[in-house]
Amino acid sequence: MRALPEEFDADLSYASNGIEAIEALKMGKVSVLFLDLNMPVLDGYGVLQHIHDENMNIKVIVVSGDIQPEAHDRVMKLGALAFVKKPVQKTDMAEIIGQYGLDNEELDLANDSQELELFDAYREVTNVAMGQAAALLARVLDSFVIMPIPNVSMLEVSELQMAVHQATEHESTSAVCQGFIGGGLAGEVMLVFSDSSYQDIAEMTQFDGELDDTAEMELLMDMSNILIGACINGIAEQFDINMSLSHPMVLGRHTKSEDIIKNGNDFWKSTLAIDMQISIENKDVHVNLLLLFTEDSIPRFNQLISYVAA
Repeated sequence: MRALPEEFDADLSYASNGIEAIEALKMGKVSVLFLDLNMPVLDGYGVLQHIHDENMNIKVIVVSGDIQPEAHDRVMKLGALAFVKKPVQKTDMAEIIGQYGLDNEELDLANDSQELELFDAYREVTNVAMGQAAALLARVLDSFVIMPIPNVSMLEVSELQMAVHQATEHESTSAVCQGFIGGGLAGEVMLVFSDSSYQDIAEMTQFDGELDDTAEMELLMDMSNILIGACINGIAEQFDINMSLSHPMVLGRHTKSEDIIKNGNDFWKSTLAIDMQISIENKDVHVNLLLLFTEDSIPRFNQLISYVAA
């Protein structure tokens, strides 16, 4: 909303999920909707489907960090007027508003406006970065990546073990981690890979050899390079800083998730953790990506976010 032109004369408000958005639409006071795709309760695709099914006369501008071509195609088929990728620039919004004559619309949404909370800002920055990672993975696998809603929390190591265990409960897992540093930030990215995913990943990458331990390790490292590298690069680009990654380290193979955490480094005693559960549509592929920031990095992280959100 901060990217809207100052001369844009409209009453603006927010809905925190798709159900709240639909309730606002039903009141008949909304003529233009800026719609995210990754939301709790009901996502943006569900909102668009409702608008389409109910034949509502509402102009929808999708604003999302999910930049997969398939995501763009899906929302346009459901009737979206335009697709704007995050992070949003004022020039982008000014162009859209002028192109579709939105400055002549009367806007009145149902909810009161609200300030962006710090944890929401963490999610937004991570969501944009993961959008780039998902788009890259989608091209490699020729599939649609289901974008996660990042979970943000301050965790002790015992809580981190529980969080990973709940996400991969009853599954054997393998994991890789890489340290990152730059611009005053430091921490590690951990990729926890459900072992049941190897077969589908091999098929999607057209791997035609024997799926033995060596082949599984290669697939694990390929996934790590794609997701971890793209995610860290996406964060660095938003903050306009340089960040580097250490060599990947295998934390465990075919083991329980809680054992993987125990193999981690000492700074996991307390950490800002951003957890993203990634899956592939119609495939048995499940990956957890955890961004773990050191305590010393948090003040700098907050400072950088304040620049982006200003």
